[in-house]
Amino acid sequence: MMTTTPWQRRVDAGDWDAIVAELDEVGGALLPRLLTVSEAARLRGIYKDDERFRATVDMQQQRYGSGQYRYFGAPAPDPVDALKRALYPHLLPIARNWAARLRRDAPWPDDFDEWLDHCHRTGQTKPTALMLRYGPGDWNALHRDLYGDLVFPLQVVINLSDPGTDYTGGEFLLVEQRPRAQSRGTATQLPHGHGYLFTTRDRPVRSTRGWSASPVRHGVSTVRSGERYTLGLIFHDAA
Repeated sequence: MMTTTPWQRRVDAGDWDAIVAELDEVGGALLPRLLTVSEAARLRGIYKDDERFRATVDMQQQRYGSGQYRYFGAPAPDPVDALKRALYPHLLPIARNWAARLRRDAPWPDDFDEWLDHCHRTGQTKPTALMLRYGPGDWNALHRDLYGDLVFPLQVVINLSDPGTDYTGGEFLLVEQRPRAQSRGTATQLPHGHGYLFTTRDRPVRSTRGWSASPVRHGVSTVRSGERYTLGLIFHDAA
């Protein structure tokens, strides 16, 4: 019998009906506290350990904004993979529902490891869990995390820092390009240890033709002071 982890219990305790409703409304939704203060601090401390990461990206050098992020190597430190496995069963029905609305294929199996095996068989073998670090003046340009042909349509970011105490500014941004309308932006300050669920590339919106795909990009507003660390959970591996 599989032991239930504390992260599984925290994920399961979320009001998923309300989360799904908010996600359908704006393309993103706040999740409950997924990490304790000590767990978040431990992950922040790992950021300086080069051996735990497979790649480091300077955002200013790549013209992605300003700041830095690092992709974990395999295996990722606890509880990164445990959180993915706890979240996947809740995200899967949403993903399949969105695919049905948009008349798309839904290639995601019930088992998360089986989905990763599918990614690996098609050449998407690089782990995508990452940590991001922002200092004063840093920001993240609007973007989408696709990485290959196989894409899971939802992802989660978790704030490893305490807004107001560790940093100011640094709101999480979603910008939706609505059909035949002006773009709509949503800014959210993520509480310490809480997750935020959002669309990876687009979401279904009602239109005169039934359902249409509305592209959504995400980023981070300028950090005014302090340091902001976040954990990004992407549910497909990269080519």
